[in-house]
Amino acid sequence: MSLHHGVIIIGGGQAGLSISYCLSRRGIDHLVLEQHQIAHSWRNKRWDSFCLVTPNWQCQLPGFPYPGDDPEGFMGRDAIVEYIEQYASHFNPPIKTGVTVERVQRGESTAFEVNTTQGTFTADQVVVATGGYHTPKIPRLAERLAPDVVQLHSAEYRNPAALPPGAVLVVGTGQSGCQIAEDLHLAGRQVHLCVGGAPRSPRRYRGKDVVEWLDQMGYYDLAIDNHPQKDTVRHKTNHYVTGRDGGHEIDLRHFALQGMALHGRLKEIQGTQLHFGDDLKANLDAADAVAESIKRTIDAYIEKNGIDAPLDPPYRPVWEPESVETGIDYREANITSVIWCIGYGLDFRWIELPVFDGQGYPGHRRGVTAVSGLYFLGLPWLYTWGSARFSGIARDAEYLAEQVAMRTGGSHPRVPQTVNEVAIGS
Repeated sequence: MSLHHGVIIIGGGQAGLSISYCLSRRGIDHLVLEQHQIAHSWRNKRWDSFCLVTPNWQCQLPGFPYPGDDPEGFMGRDAIVEYIEQYASHFNPPIKTGVTVERVQRGESTAFEVNTTQGTFTADQVVVATGGYHTPKIPRLAERLAPDVVQLHSAEYRNPAALPPGAVLVVGTGQSGCQIAEDLHLAGRQVHLCVGGAPRSPRRYRGKDVVEWLDQMGYYDLAIDNHPQKDTVRHKTNHYVTGRDGGHEIDLRHFALQGMALHGRLKEIQGTQLHFGDDLKANLDAADAVAESIKRTIDAYIEKNGIDAPLDPPYRPVWEPESVETGIDYREANITSVIWCIGYGLDFRWIELPVFDGQGYPGHRRGVTAVSGLYFLGLPWLYTWGSARFSGIARDAEYLAEQVAMRTGGSHPRVPQTVNEVAIGS
């Protein structure tokens, strides 16, 4: 295998495979380097009952839309892995697995040197397609728990039976935290859930899945430059909802009625005492407010366009915290396991090129960096909401493939400078 390629793609997940497909169609020489195997994260960093929160019809990898017979359903973990493997078989990408990239730097005789565990590759251009979920976040606070308390990050959780007997503390209420808490709850485990500030979304509203409404409204085509929150949206927690059992809304208040213990944010651990913030009610109310805001946006769209859609009854909270509980003894509560569901950090330290900001996030415009020939793909909100998802990766991959092709042909593409230019370029 040649050690020099026109393009090296780092990462063999859906992002790396997507850009590989787009480059293959253009006849551009490239190589995909993957540390593990195709679909590794889906296969090894998701729990057994994991499923997509967006309907299957949104799975639109370039040249390979969802091939199944349940477009309104929600693929589970194993089906997702199969979908990605089928995609790779569909066009047979030039991929080398089991290769860890240790450093990317400027080359002496070529644009880039890519140092790996299997030698040094060189390339005229590099696409970093490793996504945005690199380092599991576990706070130093975790060190204060007794050694016999089992601690996992959400990426390590598999199923309730894999945990020791006893109650489980779940910290964080993003998508992973809420879905894992439900998984444990349905298995009959006593769950203590630390509720943070994550928003929630309705599942269905006025006769359709909310995703279908938002798609119809053009929300998933909204470029980040047009988003009201601009770049800050990249760092927002995703709305919690689930595709489990055909898809349903997650309202933590229902869990509380069924015996799940809800707490505010975990603030401190002193001895065997867990100390919580007094923000449980505020966080529940804020999550509800976001869900209701989404409904109002849909209502306005329906009214503006004269759409005949059934009415849903108004939302009424089914449970309210009776008092502010700011602490419990985890021994007395028989908590034997803790699952940290507070996300991931970026780790691009192996890229020795001047493109990063103070938080380690790469500076780019729609994936194109200031370093000529270096691109990023698959990051949340790289360009739209779907950039890190099956729904939007094709648009980003096609755009970057065109940038690569223009540079390969000897002309350097001009990076769009305005929102309108970006929109036209899509």
